[in-house]
Amino acid sequence: MHKLILLLIGFTLSFNMLFAVDATLKIKKDVEQRTHIALIDCSEAQNSKVFKIFLSDFKISGHFLVDTKHYIGDISNNFILPKLKNKEYVLKYKFSQNNSSKLEVKLLNVSNGNIIFSKTYSILNRTKMPFLIHKSVSEVNNILNYPNISWINRYVVYSVYSAPRHSEIYLSDYTFNYKKIIVRGGLNLFPKWADRKQHNLYYTSYKNVLPTLYKLNIYTGTKTKIISSEGMLVCSDVSSDGSKLLLTMAPNAQADIYQLNLLTHSKKRITRFNGIDVNGRYASDENHIIFVSNRLGYPNIFKKSINASGISQMVYHGRNNSSCDAYGDKIIYSSRETNNAFRNNKFNIYLLSESTLDTRPLTTTGSNQFPRFSSDGSVVMFLKQYSGHTSVGYTNLNSYQSLLFPFYGKKVQSIDW
Repeated sequence: MHKLILLLIGFTLSFNMLFAVDATLKIKKDVEQRTHIALIDCSEAQNSKVFKIFLSDFKISGHFLVDTKHYIGDISNNFILPKLKNKEYVLKYKFSQNNSSKLEVKLLNVSNGNIIFSKTYSILNRTKMPFLIHKSVSEVNNILNYPNISWINRYVVYSVYSAPRHSEIYLSDYTFNYKKIIVRGGLNLFPKWADRKQHNLYYTSYKNVLPTLYKLNIYTGTKTKIISSEGMLVCSDVSSDGSKLLLTMAPNAQADIYQLNLLTHSKKRITRFNGIDVNGRYASDENHIIFVSNRLGYPNIFKKSINASGISQMVYHGRNNSSCDAYGDKIIYSSRETNNAFRNNKFNIYLLSESTLDTRPLTTTGSNQFPRFSSDGSVVMFLKQYSGHTSVGYTNLNSYQSLLFPFYGKKVQSIDW
């Protein structure tokens, strides 16, 4: 049974623990549709990390062309450097930190020098400083009437292997400048957010005799047992109202996908295959799922109605399409492009639209895995390994802007945001 668990975990994680984002896709949104903005650091002690987070937030929003020069100024006046007169807006900010963190921002219209937005943010936890910046940028974005980018305020949850049969679950911001361990001790895998407000998450513990799914409140620390099962147990998705879970279970030594109704505590088996069906995701109107199966002899992406038996193949290229996610009629998946027995293989992320049947690559280099949609479906996160380095990557599906953040740490087992 232990070998089965390892086999199924390996299958679910696409046989390799890899990461990535592509900095090289050259398709760009018309620059005239983006706002030119410059940043002026008015802090008593300049902090390059703060400046870089501001740059990243504005860039990945897809709505701004941000000047990358680190200007210094005074937030107490509305003076704008002559060299910045070709910009549309200037954001002055003042960051300070002692026992807590404080951020003051002031958005100026360059054409007339008027203050459009001014606000002060503070947080008691010094390590959560990145969230002050994310909040300020998302509110500046809203003030200028751009589509909402509140996803940058969300937590990322992920598990990493810390030792044999041991792992830890972390919280972070999307840039990974903030990190905090929230679960440790034993083998704790597959964290998945339980609600849109990110108050609770599910994870599987292999600490006991049977794999057990728990629900954890990250603010109170309250832990509730949901279900146990022989073989394997993973919560791969949660319905939009939080009342149903998609589970991968192997009570009879074969992995299939089940739906658990939390209100009635009833369990429904969705797939029945003498092989491996894993990684179920709600698709379309949540009456269907997409999932990974080896029913063709290799991992590929399929779609199935929860209430009917018919199954449709979704991907027709590649011989190892082993991780996926869905948002509405959009599907993202990782596809192996090479077949090297003794060195790392190349995996790229693809975006498939069910309505148009168009497929386009989101990455072109390295090994890219664990694609995940943002909460609004506008951005894709993934993990990349390239030239011996591991990064967390993001691609904005509207502007084609991409970002990579170096990931320094242990091997990631699973990730969600």
